[in-house]
Amino acid sequence: MTNTHDLSLFTGLSAFPLTPLKDDRLDEDAFVGLIERLVLAGVDSITALGSTGSYAYLDTDERARVAQLSSESALDIPVFIGVGALRMRDVLANVASAEAAGAQGLLLAPVSYQSLTEDEVFALFRTVTESTDLPVVVYDNPGTTHFTFTTELYARLAALDGVASIKIPGTPASPAGWDERIGEIRAAIGSEVTIGISGDAHGAEGLIAGCDAWYTAVGGTIPEPMLEITRAAELGNAQLARELSAELQPLWDLFTEFGGSLRVTAAIAEHLGLVGADTLPLPVRDLDAAAKRQVAEVADNLDLA
Repeated sequence: MTNTHDLSLFTGLSAFPLTPLKDDRLDEDAFVGLIERLVLAGVDSITALGSTGSYAYLDTDERARVAQLSSESALDIPVFIGVGALRMRDVLANVASAEAAGAQGLLLAPVSYQSLTEDEVFALFRTVTESTDLPVVVYDNPGTTHFTFTTELYARLAALDGVASIKIPGTPASPAGWDERIGEIRAAIGSEVTIGISGDAHGAEGLIAGCDAWYTAVGGTIPEPMLEITRAAELGNAQLARELSAELQPLWDLFTEFGGSLRVTAAIAEHLGLVGADTLPLPVRDLDAAAKRQVAEVADNLDLA
């Protein structure tokens, strides 16, 4: 089928904000502040309720409110809303609330407690794309969903009318290895679906190798350094993009040390006064005091404010 969606929406830097909580309820003021920060920075799109936005821990009503606040606060910045959930009925409820809020795209991960087969994942995406006119981003995040997409499944999904982008996980690879991997995916999915890189430490290499977008976690809190890398790659200045990413190596090292970007990003946001303490959904906990001091030192040394 021919994809009739505006693929330019799914290029450049898409920032994934936190969904901060206060007393176990959505902190609306802090969340709107994060969205306004992204608007001022000039990100290319905002993806609310990604993994950085703790979507899996929120109920459908909370997610509908986040979608509404995102769209109301983003001005002319395109907003994509994460809709993944354990039950199909809840996925479709999240799709409906994203539509009602005025979202311009959906982010869908194959969330499940039982291991899913490729056919089940394909059926999930087919059902969603048949239920909405909004374009869908395929969310490949094996670290959270424990489902591994194959290149062949990418190709099947790309053939669905409605799939506009595929968000691939970042992995350590040489520049030649990145070129080979992105070339393989592009050959499988064609030119009517964009490729987005995730895993912030790998953003520069993914963009240099030909990814159309960077779906960035920490960029939802500190967008400016990620925008600099993105713009350098877009202008074909691979050396500058790599240098800018290398300057952030202490930040990337924190992600490795503390098991991913979520807790580190929350600690940075707290250090910058953007969110309060204990902002993550229990049983997920903030970093301890010593780790927060370590994050704050890195943030200050890198002038992330």
